[in-house]
Amino acid sequence: MRKIEKYTFGMGDRFAHQGAAQLRAILEARESGIDVFPVWNKSNREHQIVGSQPESLRAEADGAVAGAGWDKPYYVDADHVNLKTVDAFLEHSDFFTLDVADQVGKPAGADVVDAFVQKHTDLYGELTIPGLDEILRLSEADARDAAGRFLEAIREAGRIHRHIAEHKPDGDFVIEVSIDETDAAQSPADLLLILAMIADEDIPAQTVAPKFTGRFNKGVDYVGDLERFETEFAADLAIVRYAMERFGLPDTLKLSVHSGSDKYSLYPVINRLLKKFDAGVHVKTAGTTWLEEVIGLAEAGGDGLELAKDIYVGAHARFEELTAPYATVIDIDFDQLPRPDEAKQWDSATFQATLRHAPDSPEYNRHFRQLIHVGFKVAASLGDRYTDALRKHESIIAANVKNNLLDRHIRPIFG
Repeated sequence: MRKIEKYTFGMGDRFAHQGAAQLRAILEARESGIDVFPVWNKSNREHQIVGSQPESLRAEADGAVAGAGWDKPYYVDADHVNLKTVDAFLEHSDFFTLDVADQVGKPAGADVVDAFVQKHTDLYGELTIPGLDEILRLSEADARDAAGRFLEAIREAGRIHRHIAEHKPDGDFVIEVSIDETDAAQSPADLLLILAMIADEDIPAQTVAPKFTGRFNKGVDYVGDLERFETEFAADLAIVRYAMERFGLPDTLKLSVHSGSDKYSLYPVINRLLKKFDAGVHVKTAGTTWLEEVIGLAEAGGDGLELAKDIYVGAHARFEELTAPYATVIDIDFDQLPRPDEAKQWDSATFQATLRHAPDSPEYNRHFRQLIHVGFKVAASLGDRYTDALRKHESIIAANVKNNLLDRHIRPIFG
């Protein structure tokens, strides 16, 4: 089994042009003493929208690594794969995020549930877990309830893992189990029982992505109760540490934070708790790099600015189509979006200020930013016009991408 490092950072790149700039952020972080490792991630849905293939992400990562002379571990993540989509990623990925959201809530067989409930009677009663402020109380009813919600999903994760292992028998890959796409956050008891299920399935999970309370919307800051998040995150760190020993899970097991980009208000909390627990973490970002591309185009002015405006006008016209697949992770008030004819008149500075995630700026518009975030399909439809512009304005865009990842994400989280 390939062992993951303590701190890993997932970097999305819709159009596979920013690998070198992303790696420069990692390199500069390491030069300042932040020991973080890169993971390039891209989902099947993103590949379909932009017309790319999993091998293109591998080529981007390998090319960036070769160009920088990087001689340390790095990963290519098949993001949110299931049994229907994983095959295309097998040859090109060494990190697999198992997406079992569709199975959450589906009932497992009564005999399977009974077997789980009986196997873990040693958990029932009062558990004192180091780092958890309160005693954890578990009953057979709790175990049965959790099995009813999560057992079939984890059994599906087991099936996906075994399929991957059959095709990659050397074990040179990392498994993440994602259970963040649920209606409600998992309690500490839920997470403990989920980890027991993962162990029962012999899944060598090294990262697990639970659901936290609050809104983790794409491309904008966290919306929710910071104190409650801190309590939950600390509890989850304690549960993960306890479960590693209790269930014989990999000693590299750590939490994964999805939609982790731009959650500025959470980073001090995460940073503080990682140090308190001496814990690792994987933080997964996605469209933040795509947004920096659009900002860089606007900064370039001229044809770059006109292209950025056209992307917004196109996204505005296709609002329902673009937002529907992301309805659970965006909050856009259509009436708060700038009128396309107004946006067409903006200068470079106005476009940048409206899009750049600077919450204290009076020009920043989170509705505009979220629409651009899900609007990469518009850029994909422009074909060479978009990718040629990325190459033409590479230096400006790369600086935005690198500085965004390094200064707004990596340093606050891991520094």
